[in-house]
Amino acid sequence: MAYPYQIRSLEEYQQQYQQSVMDPEGFWANVADHFYWRRKWDKVLEWNFKEPDVKWFVGGKLNITENCLDRHLGTLGNTPAIIWEPNDPEERHRVITYRDLYNKVCQFANVLKNNGVKKGDRVCIYMGMIPELAIAVLACARIGAVHSVVFGGFSAQSIADRIQDAQASLVITCDGAFRGNKDIPLKSVIDDALIACPSVKKVIVCTRTRTPVSMIKGRDLWWEDEIKQVETMGNPPCPAEEMDAEDMLFILYTSGSTGKPKGVVHTTAGYMVYANYTFVNTFQYQPGEVYFCTADVGWITGHSYIIYGPLSAGATTVMFEGVPTWPDAGRLWSITDKFRVNTLYTAPTAIRSLMGYGLGPVNHKDLSSLKKLGSVGEPINEEAWHWFKDNIGKGRCPIVDTWWQTETGGIMITPIAGITPEKPGYATLPLPGVQPILVDERGQEITGNNVNGNLCIKFPWPGMLRTTYGDHERCRTTYFATYDNLYFTGDGCLRDEDGYYRITGRVDDVLNVSGHRIGTAEVENAINMHAGVVESAVVGYPHDIKGQGIYAFVIAEKMVHDPELSKKDILQTVSRIIGPIAKPDKIQFVSGLPKTRSGKIMRRILRKIAEGEMENLGDTSTLLDPNVVDEIKKGKQ
Repeated sequence: MAYPYQIRSLEEYQQQYQQSVMDPEGFWANVADHFYWRRKWDKVLEWNFKEPDVKWFVGGKLNITENCLDRHLGTLGNTPAIIWEPNDPEERHRVITYRDLYNKVCQFANVLKNNGVKKGDRVCIYMGMIPELAIAVLACARIGAVHSVVFGGFSAQSIADRIQDAQASLVITCDGAFRGNKDIPLKSVIDDALIACPSVKKVIVCTRTRTPVSMIKGRDLWWEDEIKQVETMGNPPCPAEEMDAEDMLFILYTSGSTGKPKGVVHTTAGYMVYANYTFVNTFQYQPGEVYFCTADVGWITGHSYIIYGPLSAGATTVMFEGVPTWPDAGRLWSITDKFRVNTLYTAPTAIRSLMGYGLGPVNHKDLSSLKKLGSVGEPINEEAWHWFKDNIGKGRCPIVDTWWQTETGGIMITPIAGITPEKPGYATLPLPGVQPILVDERGQEITGNNVNGNLCIKFPWPGMLRTTYGDHERCRTTYFATYDNLYFTGDGCLRDEDGYYRITGRVDDVLNVSGHRIGTAEVENAINMHAGVVESAVVGYPHDIKGQGIYAFVIAEKMVHDPELSKKDILQTVSRIIGPIAKPDKIQFVSGLPKTRSGKIMRRILRKIAEGEMENLGDTSTLLDPNVVDEIKKGKQ
């Protein structure tokens, strides 16, 4: 399968970029022409960023799974679509060809239909990283149901919030999941979550860990039994539901600056075209290559660059159940060696943590198949960049340091592997179709090079979010109201003398911990639910492995006699309410917080203290009680 829209030289990048800015509609229509449509669009784009209201390929009809599966059967039917590597290296891996995957997706789509799921219904998926997770996602898309995948590390409370918000009618889960040396009891977490979720009528449970689980009559069904039922019906085909270009494909919840997670909505056609275009170009994917993204499907990276991007391109995608450091720190290198991986796409957090083990785990692994490396989730620091390039890429593999977000649907600013220049620590240049702009606090554009500002995008791209589920106003105020007629990314950014972009971190109250966005308000709400806590303030601080750590300043109800035990109690509370991923790295008990007279917490001051910058805290005279700051500084030291 050739990709006529693949960029093959620096000159071609410049031409495509120019065209995408001069004639965005012509540019994207040309890319979209290479997909299978039931009916072509009437109009490429309608948009305004005021309301916001964005529609791509208006009037077009299609189904994304026909583009990920059906259209490959004639040419790639026997080609591996998914290579699955289990958590335990002793267990057998699985290879699923495009034909197998097509059959399994149709089978499970029929299971969903047998259980009353229809077009537009929301289905919550809470599973470990097994092929059945990808099958469940595609089966939803096949019949037009909206999938909402929840990462396997979230707590019952977090899942309940997400199910209630989406009013999901069915949940797909496993008895448990393996992750490193842990067994995660997924089904029992779901049971706890569902106490508060009357919308859920059925739960389908896939067997993985053989953990004993409670199965409720009339509600809970075994995946395997449901498949057998479809088989006894003679495995009827499952024709793909015809979807409108702008029909909802999935909801993915992301942390916001308020305590409530927001459901980012992606629609069918624009998302498909964008995930495919960015995959094929960023990684310079060539037919027959083996591509390995280490993300979890619970995050957007897994949606776009394990499932939809690679499969729509007819690629072979590796899916890994475990973690990079188990049973030893050579696991990613063993997988690369075993499957002759050509492209490895992972997170800076993983790279930094593997650096700590030295080169022992890398030696004796054959990494000669690698041609391209990628980094995702947060800006990669220079030291990790060089270590990755020299020791894993052996100096011969380009690194694509990709900047994008859940909301953007796909990669926005990145080097193109081996085509455009790379620079350690920089996302470098926008992909064609992406029009970044830096603005100051007032929203005035900052032109020229060697400048800093807030990163915005001034023109729509097909993969962008359309709304936040059930709350369009929240979408408007979060992304489109800060600056007039611009999409605001929430990130600060520097543009250097060469015009290359470097992301400098969040400028709102959101932390980026190990590449996962966590809202400070969400963590504060969880800490404040602990019985002994009056109030808390959370900020980020530099962390060697995670990039950003979570520092919590906590006011306790009464004198804390055993600070260590109290801290552990607070961590338990956060784990129960959000999940272990949001646990603070440091907790400092304080008697007060630096507040303005109107009661606003001055996080800027706390951030500096957490970073150990005690001197230039700026003007503290406007604070209600400036003495609080000295006390917090003392406690920190």
